[in-house]
Amino acid sequence: MNASPSRVAVVTGAGTGIGKAAALALLGDGWRAVLAGRRAEPLEQLAQESGAAERALAVPTDVTDPQAVNALFDRAVQAFGRVDLLFNNAGMGAPAVPLETLTPEQWRVVVDVNLNGMFWCIQAAFRVMKAQSPRGGRIINNGSISAHAPRPHSIAYTATKHAVTGLTRAASLDGRAHDIAVGQIDIGNAATDMTERMAAGILQANGQLMEEPRMDVAVVGQSVLYMANLPLSANVLFHTVMATTMPFVGRG
Repeated sequence: MNASPSRVAVVTGAGTGIGKAAALALLGDGWRAVLAGRRAEPLEQLAQESGAAERALAVPTDVTDPQAVNALFDRAVQAFGRVDLLFNNAGMGAPAVPLETLTPEQWRVVVDVNLNGMFWCIQAAFRVMKAQSPRGGRIINNGSISAHAPRPHSIAYTATKHAVTGLTRAASLDGRAHDIAVGQIDIGNAATDMTERMAAGILQANGQLMEEPRMDVAVVGQSVLYMANLPLSANVLFHTVMATTMPFVGRG
């Protein structure tokens, strides 16, 4: 289903990985896209690579800065008139070290990006979506398989991804009265730079190192597009997409 060219998406963490895959899928389907990330160059490259640069706007943004996030949404409205979708994707992990050696700075930066940054984006999206006409829109938060089960030495990432589930549930409830649908996509082992180490072997719960299968990140982009194109009368509250044979649902 092709989206109307008037539909506008804001994608955070758009320069690489999952955010890039989602942005390419949306632009390929006719959406206009505001591409947010820390660095301008990958955003500009993405716009050109998409073949739809006239429908893409690169806005370098630090999601941990509430003023920068508000400015991002202001730019989106100024450029395209409204915001129909937020793919709340920006995130990061901490070094895979025993939790007692994690520094306060390492903990705080993950919380600041994965939890605080995601909240600032939800808050800004609500303000825009409640005020626009026709009102409403959709927010898709990037959770993780880690929102359900941790990996060894991942306490900061796991804790924040559990918190994302709380953001999703609360925002979904609060959005009802304003025609704002909020859902979450939980992703397992998409082939990105972040999961490259899995190809060489990653620590398992039993202490062994094991190579894990990964899936094409474009599959995630298509999953985001599916959720984005639903009518606002329907919502995927939680959607899990994962490499089929990754060690998650069993005792592996």
